[in-house]
Amino acid sequence: MIHDWPETTQKLSAHLRDLRSGEGVAEVMKAFSAMAQNATKTGALDAKTKELIALAIGVATRCDDCIAFHAKAAAQLGASREEIMETLGMAIYMGAGPSVMYASHAVQAFSQFAAQKTAAE
Repeated sequence: MIHDWPETTQKLSAHLRDLRSGEGVAEVMKAFSAMAQNATKTGALDAKTKELIALAIGVATRCDDCIAFHAKAAAQLGASREEIMETLGMAIYMGAGPSVMYASHAVQAFSQFAAQKTAAE
């Protein structure tokens, strides 16, 4: 295992809390949070579809931290392995070779979060 993705999100969440309360950046983080809430609202696309898009962008932009949070959200919203794989196919298509490597991270992250969700049910 390259990463323990659930542990990664826990550690990152602590660091993000520091940013949210940090002098000079708290208002920026508040605005970012508001943007995220508005962007992820169900509209023409449902929340799961939006998380799959975010996961693909995380892969294409090579952001491990983005992969962690969006794989977690996709698993929590009930994404199937097949939906994840099709999403990653699009990310690979758009991001070429480096996205193949990051797609493998996303598969691993999703698998870990899906297992956690199943164990909790």
